[in-house]
Amino acid sequence: MKKILIFLLTAGLLSACQESLEKRAERTLQDYSEKNCPMQLSESIVMDSCAFETDSHTLHYFYTFMGNMDNDSTLNTSSMRQLLLDALKNETTTRVFKEAGYSFKYTYYSQKQKGKILFETVMAKEDYQ
Repeated sequence: MKKILIFLLTAGLLSACQESLEKRAERTLQDYSEKNCPMQLSESIVMDSCAFETDSHTLHYFYTFMGNMDNDSTLNTSSMRQLLLDALKNETTTRVFKEAGYSFKYTYYSQKQKGKILFETVMAKEDYQ
């Protein structure tokens, strides 16, 4: 997960000074999504896309669970949230967005049941600081 966050925002950190932070987030996530998604992260997780939600200043990441993970009865949601939060806290390439108080949203869908959300969480400034 940490490696993905690094890939997602490295290009954004190299952008022009004149570009607003909102535009940088939008462009970075759109470019990354177009060039790299879908991306197989593990045997059970695919990163489908990512996008910036301007109205809520949220970097939103979309995933699909497959195989053994594609079962909401076996998911430990508090553990998953903590793993994502720890990765976000330690991620240095997202620093500019965290300093601006942006939120980070993670949505995991079922491969078997199209459209079914198995896990979703939002991490706001209060969570990762």
